[in-house]
Amino acid sequence: MNRTDPGANLAALRDHNTAVVLGLLRCAGPAGASRAELAARAGLTPQAVSKITGRLRDAGLAAEAGRRASTGGKPATALRLVPGAAHAVGVHLDRDALTVTLVDLTGTETATRTAPLDFGAGAEAVLDAVAGAVSALLADHATGDVLGAGVAVPGPLDHRSGVLHRVTGFPRWDGFPLRDALGERLGLPVVVDKDTNAAALGLALRAPRATGSFAYLHLGTGLGAGLVLDGGVHRGPRTGAGEFGHQVVMVDGPQCACGDRGCLEALCLAAVAEGDTTRAARLLGVGALNLVRLLDIDGVLLGGGVVLARPAAFVDGVRDALGGVVPVDVAPEGARVVVGGAAELVLAPLFGV
Repeated sequence: MNRTDPGANLAALRDHNTAVVLGLLRCAGPAGASRAELAARAGLTPQAVSKITGRLRDAGLAAEAGRRASTGGKPATALRLVPGAAHAVGVHLDRDALTVTLVDLTGTETATRTAPLDFGAGAEAVLDAVAGAVSALLADHATGDVLGAGVAVPGPLDHRSGVLHRVTGFPRWDGFPLRDALGERLGLPVVVDKDTNAAALGLALRAPRATGSFAYLHLGTGLGAGLVLDGGVHRGPRTGAGEFGHQVVMVDGPQCACGDRGCLEALCLAAVAEGDTTRAARLLGVGALNLVRLLDIDGVLLGGGVVLARPAAFVDGVRDALGGVVPVDVAPEGARVVVGGAAELVLAPLFGV
């Protein structure tokens, strides 16, 4: 490997202070930041920042972005992140569709592919589909260094081990080591998380409004939530947080695919199947109100295929249920919110998130 190949030096760069500086360069955008600005924002000495940025430049991750206006002395040189120095793959495994994307270090999309998927077809068929889609994506878009693949999948699961549990409606996946199995197929490091957690991470990093504490509610082939509390994704000790769709809102109600009765997901999906968008939106709003009252969060963002098909109706329904307590809007990433967040699962540790 040559000196400018980021893969040659990434292992040496994975320390806290370097991640902080990289994160600041990412936030600074194309205009970049001077070493003095980086030192002030990171709380590091100028000497420490100089060493870190030197290593980043050697790894090809940072480059000059021009000079700052002089304030009486020598004009300071600004440094910027090199977006194309490395890439990450995002994979969204939905119950009926597979989406794969390639992003640069800023999380900006390079290419995306979507294809039908039968999640119930079994592990081998799904692994073959993912491996084929990722291989085709990388073959068509030469990228240099690929840091890994982030995989967003319906829960429940253990995000630390990458092992799936009894995915609602698909109990055959219980205990399957998806992270390790996909890592072997792809020849890349793999990170696995719930689809709603991946979306919440991406929003926390990229969406202008997604700061502080908020909930991302995803209504598509299922219903779940991603929670960001005090700026970080809240997963819980068993990755169980955010099973929003399985709160019981009707005692002795209709059977849910999870085995319980009267779950919000079952009621919402039934209303959608009947074409009653107004009722589905009102039910989603009832669940959102419970969540806001329980966690005292700052806002609610909506996403998922069902919501995106009728965004105004769902925003109005949830907003009415909340009574203006907190703002409600559609997630700004639209249909890319989950797959883009999946790629961020790989990038976030590099930037200290």
